[in-house]
Amino acid sequence: MTGTDTGVGKTMTTAALAAALSGSGRGRVAVYKPAQTGVAPGEPGDMDEVSRLSGVDRVSEGIRLRAPMAPAAAAQREGATLPCLDQHVRHIKTLAETADHVLVEGAGGLLVELDGEGHTLADLAARFPGNSGTVVVVRSGLGTLNHTVLTLEALHSRRLPVTGIVVGCWPALPDDVELDNLAFLRRLNVPFLGAVPAGASFLATEI
Repeated sequence: MTGTDTGVGKTMTTAALAAALSGSGRGRVAVYKPAQTGVAPGEPGDMDEVSRLSGVDRVSEGIRLRAPMAPAAAAQREGATLPCLDQHVRHIKTLAETADHVLVEGAGGLLVELDGEGHTLADLAARFPGNSGTVVVVRSGLGTLNHTVLTLEALHSRRLPVTGIVVGCWPALPDDVELDNLAFLRRLNVPFLGAVPAGASFLATEI
């Protein structure tokens, strides 16, 4: 799970997908976030929100950092060492031993660094050839078309399969720009998986 930017609705989309998979009899689901930033120890983070909304209780983080910044910058401020790419790969493989689906939610966009060696979520996805696909979460408003196409181009250039795109926060009363953007997104040569309604985190979790 990646986004065209930070704050585009990745966590809500991850929760929605986790709920859909676990509630449809498609097997056991685990969710992993390699780096959680902007959250202090003991505070609820993105994985807590995914668990609350989806009912999936097998959620985990690679590292938690206080500063609301990209992982590399946040780790430098704290003097923390980020897990290396191999550690993330091992953790995901361990989760996959007892889960039918492992959802991995990135931090920020596709090419944000995850470790101290410059590896990104794209590099992590590339470690699972033939056995993974990327969901791209996008904004609804102005600027999303360029960000979306650039993200898709980066994935295609790395030969990383794209499962589809999701609008992470769709307003109850979309304006003309958002409606035109939606029409454009539907015409792209990748599956359009849907849109998460604004305020979805306040909906009842019962099915």
